[in-house]
Amino acid sequence: MSKLWGGRFTKKTDQLVEDYTASITFDKELAEEDIQGSLAHVAMLGKQGIVPQEDVDTIKNGLNRVLDKIKRGELEFSISDEDIHMNIEKTLIDDIGPVGGKLHTGRSRNDQVATDMHLYLRKRVVEFVELLHKLQGALIGQAKANLDTIVPGYTHLQRAQPILFAHHLMAYVSMFGRDAERLQDSYKRIDMLPLGAGALAGTTFPIDRHFVASQLNFGRVYENSLDAVSDRDFILEFLSHASIIMMHLSRLSEELILWSSTEFRFVELDDAFCTGSSIMPQKKNPDVPELVRGKTGRVYGNLMGLLTVLKSLPLAYNKDMQEDKEGMFDTVRTLQGALQLFAPMIATMKVNKAQMREAVNKDFSNATDIADFLVGKGLPFRQAHEVIGKTVLYCIQQNKYLLDLTLDEYKQFSELFDEQIYEVLQPESVVNARNVYGGTATPQVTEAIARAEAELERSAAWVTAYAEKSK
Repeated sequence: MSKLWGGRFTKKTDQLVEDYTASITFDKELAEEDIQGSLAHVAMLGKQGIVPQEDVDTIKNGLNRVLDKIKRGELEFSISDEDIHMNIEKTLIDDIGPVGGKLHTGRSRNDQVATDMHLYLRKRVVEFVELLHKLQGALIGQAKANLDTIVPGYTHLQRAQPILFAHHLMAYVSMFGRDAERLQDSYKRIDMLPLGAGALAGTTFPIDRHFVASQLNFGRVYENSLDAVSDRDFILEFLSHASIIMMHLSRLSEELILWSSTEFRFVELDDAFCTGSSIMPQKKNPDVPELVRGKTGRVYGNLMGLLTVLKSLPLAYNKDMQEDKEGMFDTVRTLQGALQLFAPMIATMKVNKAQMREAVNKDFSNATDIADFLVGKGLPFRQAHEVIGKTVLYCIQQNKYLLDLTLDEYKQFSELFDEQIYEVLQPESVVNARNVYGGTATPQVTEAIARAEAELERSAAWVTAYAEKSK
């Protein structure tokens, strides 16, 4: 059979050109969305009297048979038919005859493919919000189990101040919460119907775009036909949000890799999420976080790739825009795999509370509290800072820690020291002294957990509502 668009041409397409320009090898992933859009489109054609209802019914039945074949994996896609749209249309025509050609009335592949991608990403965004919720839930579970676990907090990867391990984990809950919010906000820009824009200028047929939008549960219809077929902002936005999520996962991955090393021994990842060495039998490698850290770069690359494709394109559609799909599909698969693994990996992680406590006891991360103690006694902070600096230097020279010093040793640096200093320096005292909103004190972290759980409940209601809408 000749090309569905071949009437104007006198030569067959060169095979190399067919292979190079065809997109069916990857856009077949849009098969179900393509048929979903076509079913809504042909229903509108019937409603508007553009296609007889008898033909509409025949086309609908044929499309549903094609969909069944796709779901069963029985449809063989052909490069000669270029893309998912023409593969499905050819299969439909082979099944029901020339009447299948009426399906394409009043539309172009340009607005058709844009619609497919809106439908596709609309589903994925809801799925990713739900996956983020599961990861947040796993982190909150570990935080609740570690409200009495104190760990060194770091700046510059140097021990800074003691914090609750739960407080550290809740920082990631906040990060992933912002990620979920960004995805939820982006939904309204994905939830727009481009179908009916035609190739770029609309159509001469009396179509009803808002009817199609209602059939597909789209909240809005594109206002401008040129914008409808050339807009890929919604994909860029998704790739940007995915990049930020992967960055957050990569940061957490780096910490899990460090924490599970022999040098730290703060946590142990479950065997189910680690691998061994082919030559060193003692090894337990944190391959999952390492690979997530590594795959972050490819997601960044997909974002930069599409930005570069679009940066100098004139309106409206250009073949360059075929490059919008592979990076999007790759990012969806990459992010999906990472989030699906991370929640159970965090949930099953063992926390070595004793090792964390030992680390806190053998550092100078409580030094700031001595300065605050002296400030409370009336000494200006800058002078107190200098006093504690000299005290720490003395400890280093004497191979001691701050709790090891006698009161006489303290008094050689300031007469303001008294017995109370030993209570001030206890890790629990250091942690709970920071009893301010957002601080690491146990009451504050407990309240933060409660707020996070309440927000998860509210966000879960959004997932339920929009998952139904996006079917």
